[in-house]
Amino acid sequence: MKVGILAGGKGSRLAEETTIKPKPMVEIGGHPIIWHIMKTYAQYGFKDFVIALGYKGEVLKKYMVDYLSLDGNITVDFKTGQVKNQNNSALDWTVDLVDTGMDTMTGGRIKRLAPYVNNETFMLTWGDGVSDINLKDLLAFHRSHGKLATLTAVRPPARYGHLIFAGDQVKEFNEKPQIGEGWINGAFFVLEPQIFDYIDGDDTQWEREPMERLAQDGQLMAYRHHSFWQCMDTLREKHILETLWESGKAPWKSWD
Repeated sequence: MKVGILAGGKGSRLAEETTIKPKPMVEIGGHPIIWHIMKTYAQYGFKDFVIALGYKGEVLKKYMVDYLSLDGNITVDFKTGQVKNQNNSALDWTVDLVDTGMDTMTGGRIKRLAPYVNNETFMLTWGDGVSDINLKDLLAFHRSHGKLATLTAVRPPARYGHLIFAGDQVKEFNEKPQIGEGWINGAFFVLEPQIFDYIDGDDTQWEREPMERLAQDGQLMAYRHHSFWQCMDTLREKHILETLWESGKAPWKSWD
């Protein structure tokens, strides 16, 4: 099953990092966040990726091409110019890197992946968010309802601490409570190929007309994920993920 990852946005709210690289290449613990996302999928056996490139896509291409030589040992024959990869990597991924246009919107990028999913069910997520979601359970949920699209609904941590009062006295302070109401779209989709019919072209935002029409047609279902999820839209959120990784207890790290 193909796993599509959208990696073409400019990441303007991470401008300190994204002036020289696309947002999915911003590092957490010495690895680009897209590596963390791909490791999560691979842990559940989903290792066939197609990445939609846009802004600074050449950086991602170079990373993928150089990955094996940088990760393992190589032998360089200066006489012949041959480079032999003594591959020490345990990765057995296949990755298609697809230029989907510099200014193409999310829906347009998704539609440009159509030739790569072989007219079959596929997974899709953004290249800037991690989770401890059980992807096998997500897929089972999608197959159980028979609709065209499943999104993962999440309740993100609140940005500010939550106070509980008794009169003017603070009775309880919770620094990062889960929001009690308001599920949001956390990506980690499972989709049928018919969803491409809901996308008009490059100027279409997936989160607008296509998802609204799927909902109106009764074809959009939500898999409620109650555990860890975190996007990386800002430097503050990057710091949260870095701190979790450095603690040795990153919730999304399900691999050895």
